[in-house]
Amino acid sequence: MGELIALEGLDGAGKRTLTAKLVVELEAAGARVATLAFPRYGESIHADIAAEALRGQHGDLAASVHGMAMLFALDRAAAKSHLSRLCSDNDVVILDRYVASNAAYGAARLRENSDGPFVQWIENLEFGRFRLPLPARQMFLGVPVELAQRRAAGREGTEPGRERDIFERDGDLQRRTANVYSALAAAAWVSPWRVLTATDPGAELAQWILG
Repeated sequence: MGELIALEGLDGAGKRTLTAKLVVELEAAGARVATLAFPRYGESIHADIAAEALRGQHGDLAASVHGMAMLFALDRAAAKSHLSRLCSDNDVVILDRYVASNAAYGAARLRENSDGPFVQWIENLEFGRFRLPLPARQMFLGVPVELAQRRAAGREGTEPGRERDIFERDGDLQRRTANVYSALAAAAWVSPWRVLTATDPGAELAQWILG
């Protein structure tokens, strides 16, 4: 049974680039690897409604922290059987965002800490009620907030369909989210974490994932 590895970080942190590099390193080490990115835009009605809300549709839905978090959680819940198949067929499954993303952004929006009621609600909802599998390991790509925002802005100008939403445009929210992520990592929330400061994983990181 393959292990779930969650890669977390701000919008524009470089998660997609790092995921691709990790796949190369892990396959070179002989591992069977699969990847999956959340939210599953274009595949999940819950994810698509959330994206539309963040771009001004659906009335005041985006203003509801718990409402938006529920949509992202339902997206993952709908993917549970797919996750199980990926784990059955591979040694490692790398997730570009997972439950910690919901916890970090929601807590930051509410100006709560990592040990506050929102993070506990997310844990109870996604790992408890929805019974999503726990990640074996989690990584936080902790690049500077300013760098992540520049990358997100640049991507907006060069990649069709990648316009920044209201979360991505809010620099203060991004900074608070980074702080919550760092605290979750320090507390080893639900599984061991590793904080990364560069997008080049190296063979050593692949070995850490393989345990």
